[in-house]
Amino acid sequence: MKPLSRLTILVLLSLFVVDAASAQGVFGRILDATERGAENAVSREVQNRSDRAVTGLIGTASDAIVCTFTDEACIEEARQRGEHVVLTDAEGNPVDASGHPVENPNDAVLPPAPGTGVWVNYDFIPGNRVLFYEDYTQDRVGDFPRRLEFLNGNWEIAEWQGRRLLRNTGPRHAAILIPLQEELPERFTIETEVYFPHSNQRFVLLTQPTQGYYNSVDYNYFQISAVHGTGVHANRNQGLSESFENDARINESLVPIRIMVDGEYAKMYVAENRTANIPNAVLPRSEALQLINIYSASEENPMYIGSIRIAAGGRDLYADLEANGRVATHGIYFATASAAIRPESTPTLQEIIDLLQQHPDLRLRIEGHTDNTGSAETNQTLSEQRAGAIRNYLVQQGIDGGRLEAAGFGQTQPSADNATPEGRQQNRRVELVRI
Repeated sequence: MKPLSRLTILVLLSLFVVDAASAQGVFGRILDATERGAENAVSREVQNRSDRAVTGLIGTASDAIVCTFTDEACIEEARQRGEHVVLTDAEGNPVDASGHPVENPNDAVLPPAPGTGVWVNYDFIPGNRVLFYEDYTQDRVGDFPRRLEFLNGNWEIAEWQGRRLLRNTGPRHAAILIPLQEELPERFTIETEVYFPHSNQRFVLLTQPTQGYYNSVDYNYFQISAVHGTGVHANRNQGLSESFENDARINESLVPIRIMVDGEYAKMYVAENRTANIPNAVLPRSEALQLINIYSASEENPMYIGSIRIAAGGRDLYADLEANGRVATHGIYFATASAAIRPESTPTLQEIIDLLQQHPDLRLRIEGHTDNTGSAETNQTLSEQRAGAIRNYLVQQGIDGGRLEAAGFGQTQPSADNATPEGRQQNRRVELVRI
């Protein structure tokens, strides 16, 4: 039997085999389970060549595969089966993809490969032109974020399990405004994360602010709730339709929430799960969004919101390549400090595959670009590795490698001003260049 300290590490790691961004909210429950008997949660020995599942996971977690960071065959096999991988050194200690010890267990977990497991039918593609981005890193903990507009309630930036989040402790109808650089376009996307510990807690998001009660107006709104449904209410007062679905993970962990709108067509997602798909959401366009807590919150049951990204919607890749010779994509995601492609990248990668299959004479150079956060040397290396990983993935999917090149440029070719959060987001991109 392993010592309790080693078991505790592995049980904590098992927390992060859900979506890496969504797993942290189960932290307290993992600790409770560990104290009740860690020996019942994990009983397997970690070896250099281990493809055995870590069992006894809590909540919505599925089995993970434990691999030493040097065992590429173990890692690739597990990811292709749609499973998360927990990386360790030869002694079973958690490490990142380079073999360095990690303080955050999240950094020891590699996600499944794109197009595997539950991500096969995931179809969210983020907008390419960033209209607003906030991750709360430019303000002090305890303050209200300066780039948001306060309306009412108790809001503050909080440090929570190693992250900066916006915390609301009530009261009911506490509200904020999210200002935009311009009016929302016809096609736009919204990305954030939420954790609501109380089952009745819920937010609504309006694309045009109101001074009245949120559902007293004759336009649509988005709702986020575990048991009251996450989705779109479409002109409810006129007796039209609504599309939403419950997802209990919102009450258990910090989970990604994504919205994709094209004209009157709206889709909404909780992690990989599409909870709304509606063709008649007559959403008004304005230069601000309004977020309202329509239940309640308190110090005992605060509500958390992660970083917020709002972007103008996607474009036709081939049309841009024809017109400009290059096109930037923002829908390819990677594990922290790694070239491992995350499963959320599935729809963007499939779009590139379709493009290459439909145009057999097309040749592309895949370019990796970063912002100026971190060292220039690290950014350069990582951008090269990530561009290479995308090329390798496309080849694995049947694209002729002779049609593809890969290059990394790190922070040397910014497309926007790194002095703003929106600019840094815009600079974190992959570009496809016609050759």
